[in-house]
Amino acid sequence: MTKINRELLEELDPDLLLMDGFDDCIAGIVERYGEEDIICYDRDAVWDKLGKMGMSCEDAVEFYCFNQLGAYMGERTPCFVYQP
Repeated sequence: MTKINRELLEELDPDLLLMDGFDDCIAGIVERYGEEDIICYDRDAVWDKLGKMGMSCEDAVEFYCFNQLGAYMGERTPCFVYQP
């Protein structure tokens, strides 16, 4: 996956919420009718990155579920996408 240019994203929309250290896991920007755009992360890329940071598979999934997926930071909270 190509690393997204954080500076370009911040220039396009300085209010986008980004997860520090996971720029290379960004899948894109989600447009929603009548709502602000949000960042979308590739869930599997996030899990892989957590594993490369030294977490076991189980720990990576637990960390992701509690600290990333489960973190609500307002209406601009990022979302996650995966392909079954």
